[in-house]
Amino acid sequence: MISETATVSPVHRTLAAELPRRIGRQVTVQGWLHRRRTLKSVVFLVLRDRSGLAQAVFTGPEAMSVADGHPEETVLQITGTATANPQAPGGVEVTSPTVAALSGPAAPPPFDLYRPSVPATLPTILDHAPIALRHPLLRAPHAISAASVAGFRTTLDTLGFTEIHTPKVVASATESGANVFAIDWFGSPAYLAQSPQFFKQAMVGVFERVYETGPVFRAEPHDTARHLAQYTSLDAELGFVTDHREVMAVLREVLAGMTATVGRQAGEACALLDVELPAVPERIPEIHFAEAQELLAAHTGEDPRGEPDLAPAHERWLSQWALREHGSEFLFVTGYPMAKRPFYTHPEPGRPEYSNSFDLLFRGLELVTGGQRLHRHEDYLAALAARGESPEPYAGYLAAFRHGMPPHGGFALGLERWTTRLTGADNVRRATLFPRDLHRLTP
Repeated sequence: MISETATVSPVHRTLAAELPRRIGRQVTVQGWLHRRRTLKSVVFLVLRDRSGLAQAVFTGPEAMSVADGHPEETVLQITGTATANPQAPGGVEVTSPTVAALSGPAAPPPFDLYRPSVPATLPTILDHAPIALRHPLLRAPHAISAASVAGFRTTLDTLGFTEIHTPKVVASATESGANVFAIDWFGSPAYLAQSPQFFKQAMVGVFERVYETGPVFRAEPHDTARHLAQYTSLDAELGFVTDHREVMAVLREVLAGMTATVGRQAGEACALLDVELPAVPERIPEIHFAEAQELLAAHTGEDPRGEPDLAPAHERWLSQWALREHGSEFLFVTGYPMAKRPFYTHPEPGRPEYSNSFDLLFRGLELVTGGQRLHRHEDYLAALAARGESPEPYAGYLAAFRHGMPPHGGFALGLERWTTRLTGADNVRRATLFPRDLHRLTP
């Protein structure tokens, strides 16, 4: 007996991945109609749920008539017997099935989601993201991203950090720059937060070690494959450090934890995308910014000495150098010029034109920025004065340093960039749910 009703009684649902453990038993699977294949005397319905694909086989005129009446992406419930079939997804199919629609007939998707490749351009994918992301290849990077965040949290929890959640609307710009989104806050000027920097430093005075995962906003009119106006920042800050190298050591542990968790929790997504997870060295190689410039001048035919930052081409060259010379896909570049770093950055002892800060390069791209911060109130006043800035806009931030703050430092890791480099995507938007950039505010 085959029913086709919109309402069903409560059932025990079996996920597609669980079918091999239910062979010979009655099962109920629920999901989206991924693909329908109609042959002369049989119809195959392939359902897709969060765990994978489940195939049901219908025979006989009445069964075929019902099974053939549902458009792809319609949400269905199928009940039948789990039967071994090596040719079916997972080696199991549902036989003698009954089917019930749990949604109305679905409108056609923007492209065939059952095809093994994605026959759509990036704009089409982004325009139709709520549907397009159902494709296993497009869904996979976000499974990897989720596992990465889980690894970030677990590692820092183990290291004695406390997770915090800070405001995303602030009264002053974090980085002393103009690239902020200004908003009206009940008649007062405010900004979308560029980072949780001020708050996480203040919380070092409360918890000693803190971290946060959340959105940050940069009003930088970049229109490149590596920049977003909103992205997810994985931040950490820790007190009682000697210098920035203790921060780098914690970051190394975080990277190892994230990588291991991706392997455990998102192994199928990695296999689907042919992701090769990096080996995180026990000690990530490092090079001082000044030495990196000398190296680039000697070997690239360019002379970047005197520049306050590394060009993208130089980041790629240094990453190749680290892989060639040290066998590492990661490289710390330390000691960036103070002129390029925010006012709260601690200068390098003995060379005050450089800083106790670092960038981490991964597979040719800057992935993490971090370093040691100033921690004395008088040093903040001097740093702002040296830049010609008034301390008044930062009064709330600076107040914490009048009440005793330990030497501290931290880092911020861009989640979308991390996922992009892991998956080898050609554009950070492929690793971003509903990206926000210079041109896109929807969907």
